[in-house]
Amino acid sequence: MSPDPRSEFPSAVETASLVRSGERSARAVIESTLERIARFEAELHCFNLVTDVDALSAADAVDALVAAGKDPGPLAGVPVALKDNMCTRSIPTTAGSRILEGWIPPYDATVVSALRAGGAIVVGKTNLDEFAMGSSTENSAFGTTRNPWDLGRVPGGSSGGSAAAVAAGLATVALGSDTGGSIRQPSALCGVVGVKPTYGLVSRYGLIAFASSLDQIGPIATTVADAATLLEVIAVHDPADSTSLNVTRSRWSTDLAEGIEGLRVGVIEDFLADAAPGCQSGVRAAAEALASAGAKVEEVAVPSLMLGLSAYYLIAPAEASSNLARYDGVRYGLRVEAPDTAEMNSRTRAAGFGPEVKRRIMLGTYVLSAGYYDAYYAQAQRVRTLVARGFAEAYESFDVLLSPTTPSAAFPIGEKSNDPIAMYLSDLFTIPSNLAGHPAVSVPFALDQGLPIGVQVLAPALGESTMFRVAAAVERAADPMARGPIEPRAKTNS
Repeated sequence: MSPDPRSEFPSAVETASLVRSGERSARAVIESTLERIARFEAELHCFNLVTDVDALSAADAVDALVAAGKDPGPLAGVPVALKDNMCTRSIPTTAGSRILEGWIPPYDATVVSALRAGGAIVVGKTNLDEFAMGSSTENSAFGTTRNPWDLGRVPGGSSGGSAAAVAAGLATVALGSDTGGSIRQPSALCGVVGVKPTYGLVSRYGLIAFASSLDQIGPIATTVADAATLLEVIAVHDPADSTSLNVTRSRWSTDLAEGIEGLRVGVIEDFLADAAPGCQSGVRAAAEALASAGAKVEEVAVPSLMLGLSAYYLIAPAEASSNLARYDGVRYGLRVEAPDTAEMNSRTRAAGFGPEVKRRIMLGTYVLSAGYYDAYYAQAQRVRTLVARGFAEAYESFDVLLSPTTPSAAFPIGEKSNDPIAMYLSDLFTIPSNLAGHPAVSVPFALDQGLPIGVQVLAPALGESTMFRVAAAVERAADPMARGPIEPRAKTNS
C-alpha cells in the first residue's frame, strides 16, 4: 500500500514558514510539485497548462528575496493552481472553450497579481467546465477531469480541475470561481476545503465572466487555516472592479482558535431532507460536535432557499447570454471564415461553443426576449429577493447555518451527462448563497462508501470571521481520512 501523502505534504502555512526561514527552498518545493504533476496528470487531467518554466523562475526569485533577508510574503514558495478562467499575462487562458483558442491575455487578473505579491507561485491553469457552466468538469473542450478518490467518478465542477489538483497534491492550494457552487461542490466531492466569499470581497477583474452578479473567486485548500490565509491574500479592494468592497482587510486565520462557545448554529432542515443518508449523517454528526464544543445548535426551516435553483437557472443563463455575446470571431479567439460577417459570427459560435454553453445562451436569450422578460427573468429576480429575505430571517436567530454541501458523494463519469436537470440538482444546496451574495465554506467531514462528503457552513454577508471559526471546529471533529491529499486510486474502498 502506498504511504499516506498527508504526511508528505506540509500545508500552505507550513510551507511558507519553511521557505521564509530558509529551511527549505522555494525551488525544492516547486520541483517536488512538478514531479508529482508529471506523475499523475495524465490519469487525472487537472491542468490545461502546466507553467513549469515560469514556476521555477518565480521560485528562484522567492529564494533570492529570502537570501537577501527580505520577506517574500505570507504564501512564500507555495504552489498554487489557477482555474483557467482567470487571466494570466502572456499565458493562454481558455475558460475551457475552443472559442478562446489562441488567446493570450495582456494582463493579470487582480487575484493573480495579489498571489504573486504574496509570494505564491503559479504552477498551472486548471481544467473546468466550459465558461464555468457545469457541475462535473465533463463539459470542458479539453477533456474530462477525474476524481482522485475514484478515477471513474467526476471531481465536481466547474472548478473540478482545481479541486482535484489540491486533493491529489498537485498543488498546495488553488483558486476557483463560484457562480452557483462551483468551488464548494467540487471541494466536497474531492475532500478539500472550498470557500465562496462574500460577493465583492474578492475582485473579479480579470475573471472571464459567466454571470456577473453571481460570480466570485475563492480559495481551495486542504485545511481551513490555509483557505483563510489564502483569502487574506486575495481579498483586496480593487478600483478596477466596480463591485469591489472597500473594507478593512481581516486576519481570519488568527481567529480560528477562538472557539465557538455560545455561537448559535442553525441546521437547515429543508436541505437535510433532500440529501443522501451519508450526507445527512455527516451534517448531524458535525452538529453534535459543534454542540459539544459549546455552540447552541437547533434545526431551522428556511423554505424559500429551495426556490433558489429555479431562479438561478433563469438569472445565470440570462447574464451569460449577455456576457458571451462578445465572442463573435472579430476581436479575439477563434474565427471561422465565411462570406459575410453574420455568417462568420454564426459559424464561429457554432464551432467554438460546446452543447452546455449553447443550451444556456439559448435559455438566457429566451428569458430576456420581449414578451417573456416579466414572466421569467423578472419573476426570478423576485424569487432571488425571497431567498435573501429567508436568509435574513434565519440570521436573526442564528450566527451561522449548517447543511450538506452536496446532495450526494461523487457520481460516476457520464451518469448525468445526458440529463441536465439531474446535473443542475447537484448545486441545490450551494446556489442560495450566490443569490444572496453571502459567504459559505465546504469542509471535508466524513467518508460515505469510501468517498468524501462535505459539510457546508453558511454565514451572512461579511461574516467570514465567524464562518471560519465554525469551519475550524467542524474540521477538528472530522474524519482525517476524509480529506486530501491522497494517492489517486482506480476505485473506491467500498
